[in-house]
Amino acid sequence: MGRLTAAAVRAANQPGRYGDGNGLYLVVGKGGARSWVVRVQKNGRRRDIGLGSASKVSLKLARQRASDVREQIEIGKDPVAERKRAAGIPTFREAAKLVHAEHAPSWRNPKHRAQWLSTLETYIFPVFGDRPVSQIETGDVRDALAAIWLDKPETARRLRQRVRTVVDWAVAKGYRDNALAMSVIDKALPPQRTKVKHHKALPYDELPNFLATLKDSETIGRLALEFVILTAARSGEVRLATWDEVDFDKRLWTVPAERMKAGREHVVPLSKAAIDVLKRAERYQRGDSNLIFQGQKRGKPLSDMTLTKILRDMGRKITVHGFRSTFRDWVAEQTDYPGEVAEAALAHAVADKTEAAYRRGPIIDKRERLMATWAKHCRSKDYGRK
Repeated sequence: MGRLTAAAVRAANQPGRYGDGNGLYLVVGKGGARSWVVRVQKNGRRRDIGLGSASKVSLKLARQRASDVREQIEIGKDPVAERKRAAGIPTFREAAKLVHAEHAPSWRNPKHRAQWLSTLETYIFPVFGDRPVSQIETGDVRDALAAIWLDKPETARRLRQRVRTVVDWAVAKGYRDNALAMSVIDKALPPQRTKVKHHKALPYDELPNFLATLKDSETIGRLALEFVILTAARSGEVRLATWDEVDFDKRLWTVPAERMKAGREHVVPLSKAAIDVLKRAERYQRGDSNLIFQGQKRGKPLSDMTLTKILRDMGRKITVHGFRSTFRDWVAEQTDYPGEVAEAALAHAVADKTEAAYRRGPIIDKRERLMATWAKHCRSKDYGRK
């Protein structure tokens, strides 16, 4: 058998490691605590795996556990992961399916519900899907994303968000102690030079001339489109905007949660140019409607096609939503504002606690300066003012 005996184990009280053979050691700490570890090596990687306290695990049982660990290593299994699995901690694959089941009822888009899990099945599960969710490390996620980060940038960004959601869920459930260090992952990935865009966007250097032309013939529809551009908002958020959402004194527009894609209230700092658009829109008010941008039918908002038709009449093969991409590209390539400020301006959902906290407090001041700078760029060919 081994070199240790039951009597020797009981007598060991000096700090150090006492070898039994085949990688099994009795470890006595400086404080007198005693525990069993087995040292294993596979593919050049050496690991010490704990087998329990010597006060609870006998020499015979420690030898048996050490043997079991060596067998698992030999057939390619991770003993620690297997132990976690036995303790009830789900694998990443299992956790993802639980998260999907919990969140899916709140997603209105059936395509999104299907893609949320299918992209994980394609790109993430083969990498670490069968490992306990408690054992997923920052490097694992970075490496999985790096494989498609440049070739499939949009898919990779969505995967980043979905992996983070699963891990955050595991933290909340008590399956792991810490969330992923997403900022470390972001810095370890190369810049994405090209992005897949579903909406045709106007290059930002063409925007000043476009906006000057847009103003040549003023209509309530053109004012709405100008407001979309100056606020980087979605079409529906603007077309359904009401006067009571605007605080002219503070120059803020508060979009209620029910009209936001992320389901959260969104506060938009208004530049002087945006306020100017609202002032001009007041001349088009009819009746007692609270809508800022009324359609042809009294009390009804502009239709989405109204804004699209304006672009077609101007000979532009772009989309209204594409102006958000124009704004995002301009921030990234022409300013020094952090990406988090631009994402906050676009009201993109953020799950990471650190980033979410960054959006409160002084972030509104940075967004106010950002939108003023954006307005100055937009109107540089026409107004020369913010």
